[in-house]
Amino acid sequence: MTDASDYAPPKVWVNKPAEGRFANINRPTAGAQFERKLPVGKHPLQLYSLGTPNGVKVTIMLEELLAKGHKGAEYDAWLIKIGDGDQFGSDFVAINPNSKIPALMDRSGPKPIRVFETAAILMHLAEKFGEFLPTTADPAARAECLSWLFWQMGSAPYLGGGFGHFYAYAPYKIEYAIDRFTMETKRLLDVLDRRLGESQWVAGPEYTIADMACFPWYGGLARFNQYGAAEFLAVHEYKNVQRWCDAMLARPAVRRGRMVNRLSGEPHEQLHERHDASDFETKTADKLAAN
Repeated sequence: MTDASDYAPPKVWVNKPAEGRFANINRPTAGAQFERKLPVGKHPLQLYSLGTPNGVKVTIMLEELLAKGHKGAEYDAWLIKIGDGDQFGSDFVAINPNSKIPALMDRSGPKPIRVFETAAILMHLAEKFGEFLPTTADPAARAECLSWLFWQMGSAPYLGGGFGHFYAYAPYKIEYAIDRFTMETKRLLDVLDRRLGESQWVAGPEYTIADMACFPWYGGLARFNQYGAAEFLAVHEYKNVQRWCDAMLARPAVRRGRMVNRLSGEPHEQLHERHDASDFETKTADKLAAN
């Protein structure tokens, strides 16, 4: 190891100015930092989000439900710029006390329902519309789906806050941290690759919310050079993950879901806010014009 430190933790931790990317939004306390109303659109479902891996899980699900013909899944997707600290506004914190995107308000019933944490949102929508989650009539299939869903939830901090942070965002490189989280990220990729070697989809023969949850994170690494680390992680070696990525990207709803609330990539791939299905048509026209 080439960057050992003489640092010794103090007896009691004292907050200091944060360093690195996202330093301006890191703090050791919760709660609203300022008063701000959130907009409310015309649809039953109001999503407040950003096109990060966690945000994309939910927009894929909503687009898949609409593709299935569920008109009640129409939604407004409002942009929350986490780099600007939008997630610390009073209305947003009232929906998600953890101040993380995405946050969903379901206004389809007599009393609005708040839902936060992506697994909870995916399950809420799956059970509401009866899609993409096996029912209790098939307890084995349901348990398998939920197991992989929560496997993804448990693994995300290692990929994002662990590997992604220390490899791409930390203000200086720490060999121990990069090696530690690279090892775990590759182990997780191997877990998924082995699973997809024996199963068409993550939870079995049927496409489910487990695929929607896993794809933005693992597809980001395997197909979209997340953190600029595709070569470093040798993602081409995970052949079954690559095959699954092809199958995911063949789904129009997945491609649409990846566009919503997105602030990076080609302009025609960014739909900063989504309030109607016709919003995608403008982006298709933009792509044709660019070509």
